[in-house]
Amino acid sequence: MSRRGWILFLALSVIWGVPYLLIRIAVAEIDPLVVAFGRTTLGALLLLPVALRANALAPAFRNWKPLLAFTLVEINGPWLLLGHAETRLTSSTAGLLIAIVPLIAAVILTRLGHDRFGARRLLGLGLGFAGVAALVGLDIHLDDLPAVGAVVLTSIGYAIGPIIIDRKLGGVPPLGVVAASLILASLLYAPFAPFLWPHEVSLAAGGSVVALALFCTATAFLLFFALIAEAGPARATVITYINPAVALLLGVIVLHEPLTAGMAIGFPLVILGSILGTSKSKVPASGTPREVVTSSATE
Repeated sequence: MSRRGWILFLALSVIWGVPYLLIRIAVAEIDPLVVAFGRTTLGALLLLPVALRANALAPAFRNWKPLLAFTLVEINGPWLLLGHAETRLTSSTAGLLIAIVPLIAAVILTRLGHDRFGARRLLGLGLGFAGVAALVGLDIHLDDLPAVGAVVLTSIGYAIGPIIIDRKLGGVPPLGVVAASLILASLLYAPFAPFLWPHEVSLAAGGSVVALALFCTATAFLLFFALIAEAGPARATVITYINPAVALLLGVIVLHEPLTAGMAIGFPLVILGSILGTSKSKVPASGTPREVVTSSATE
């Protein structure tokens, strides 16, 4: 990659490792739905002028059915579920569990007939899910299992979203898809947000929501599009393997979350498993479409 590509890559790797920390701070005082509503609304307002200037919104809304499906599985469901999960789980744990997104995407694509399981991929899936088992078995209390389930559902949504883009929205400008999705997501949250609105919010919690929208949503997507243009989609997805490390470090350093045995064992297994599990098959399946971006691009 060029120097510009490396700068974009490192910046985005850090920015998309931060949301877990900010969500954890925000949901301590604000209902997760209101956090998601604030993030989508502010993010939409920030990206709207850019999308309008690029004439990118109209093509997205013309494909409203797949756009709505993408919005539900990539934004509305995941951001609400992840917020609720982080009322129980540490930001470090949530970030590490999200690292299974590439593995889930590999399973889905294989089940759809777009790829095959070779020995390396099977080994990767085994290692990845063994890492999750170690993380859950050593660190998670029985009462927290529903929160783990919420993060797993979030990961499934993050894995399905890019597949919808690849198969149904491939010809639509990405900026239009993101801006339109944030608008739709905000409208879907809006009827419920007033009933859950907090009476007062600290500077830390309110600032976290603003930072989520400004840096982890609007700025991050603009950087992501620039990175894809500079380095291509394949290299851009490698941020998936770095984000969890950033989330882990921030949780330990900023929030003083414990560095546990489950993390020490599970994290390397999940990352190694993701790398092996998403490697290209030597014998491609017939009718394999172009490469699908499997990073959780709306964290």
